[in-house]
Amino acid sequence: MKRVLFGTAIGLALVLVSSARPQPDNKTEEENLRKRAEAFVAAFNKGDAKALAGLFAPDGDMVDQEGHHLKGRKAIEEGYQKFFSQAKGAKLFITITSVRFPKPDLAFEDGLTEVVVPDGAPSAARYSIVYVKQEGQWYLESVREAIAVPPTNAGKLQELEFLIGHWVEDVEKGGSAKASYSWEGHRNFMVSTFDLTMKDVSVAGGTQWISWDESVKKPRAWTFVFNGGFAEGVWTRDGENNWKIAITGTHRDGKKLTATNVFTKIDDDHVSFRFIDRTLDGKSLPDVKAVKMKRVK
Repeated sequence: MKRVLFGTAIGLALVLVSSARPQPDNKTEEENLRKRAEAFVAAFNKGDAKALAGLFAPDGDMVDQEGHHLKGRKAIEEGYQKFFSQAKGAKLFITITSVRFPKPDLAFEDGLTEVVVPDGAPSAARYSIVYVKQEGQWYLESVREAIAVPPTNAGKLQELEFLIGHWVEDVEKGGSAKASYSWEGHRNFMVSTFDLTMKDVSVAGGTQWISWDESVKKPRAWTFVFNGGFAEGVWTRDGENNWKIAITGTHRDGKKLTATNVFTKIDDDHVSFRFIDRTLDGKSLPDVKAVKMKRVK
């Protein structure tokens, strides 16, 4: 049996040790699950297969990502015994993505788990768990594993995905701005490199990282300019194809700046942006006229 199977089992017990949000109507049950989590962690760290199996419902079962199936407490206990004999000192780490109580005696949990064994490679899995409440106590009824897939913000950044590719300022002569966007970090980040040239000489450039900020439910960008300046901005949708990006930053010389970037998607191949409400160390600066860019195919 793969060691990853047993990482999943601990994950379900740690619901209250993770980031799952408590539901107001289930405070008592949340506390009960916390106690079960503590018991599960203690048993796992001791290598106590019998105690772990006892936390499952009598007919509970486990299926790992390769399809190995254990059903019933006896089989689960034997599986744990085999695992602990081969992996003494194993530790578990989890990331819980969701927990809910569809019924008073039923709870669901999903997440990622990792098993770390001394002198061995860690193993990871994605899991789904069903808890059932029997005779006033929560038991593990069902554990299902799948190949671990790193969490991604791609779906939350989907409205900005049209930027992926290469862009150039839509002008025939004079200054020219260039930018390229690509996915990085399991599609958790959109990374842009940009450059501004005057008569084919680079006068400004840098890198920008865009990700999803769950605390404000909006995209957030971090910009690093070639001369040592940096800035941060939060994207707020303003209509169907417009965004306002509230920017705060610091120049290389330490002066503070603020601005609003009004960003517009004209169509799939054309965008524009302009900077308004600019300040430098609290003093107002004039707005910057709109720059139009086109996609390079």
